[in-house]
Amino acid sequence: MPTDDSHDSPADSTDALIDGLVRSAFQIMGVLTRIGAEHDLSLTQLRVLGILRDRHPRMSDLAAFLGLDKSTLSGLIDRAERRGLLARAANPDDKRVVDVLITDAGRELTGRLYEEVKDALAPATGRLDATQRRQLTRLLEPVLTPPLPSAPRPAGRR
Repeated sequence: MPTDDSHDSPADSTDALIDGLVRSAFQIMGVLTRIGAEHDLSLTQLRVLGILRDRHPRMSDLAAFLGLDKSTLSGLIDRAERRGLLARAANPDDKRVVDVLITDAGRELTGRLYEEVKDALAPATGRLDATQRRQLTRLLEPVLTPPLPSAPRPAGRR
């Protein structure tokens, strides 16, 4: 039976939104984790490849964005370099800075991963018509931009 959301309190609508976002995140993380594992990639490695598709960040910026310390990120980049997926390069503006770049092999793998994710999510996204997909995209944009901080909150703020 359809419900009338017009009588929901702001707290009720916020709770429903949080529940929907968390449930969707769990479903999508499950898909990403499964597909990543099929390619011997962790969820964090998938995130790195996704970020590097259209950016050339500094190692320090990438570490901050992912909420990782530099040594952890360095290990991830080392493993991806050995697989030929990523490369490090000196920043053209500041030789002390290291940029991270995706290689052709990394770009090709990222394209295949995107298609696999799109196919895996098709049963859910296919429930929406084109207008609903555009509307959902527009609604998600202010929720996702700018990204939430990845770093843990100070102990006193939990």
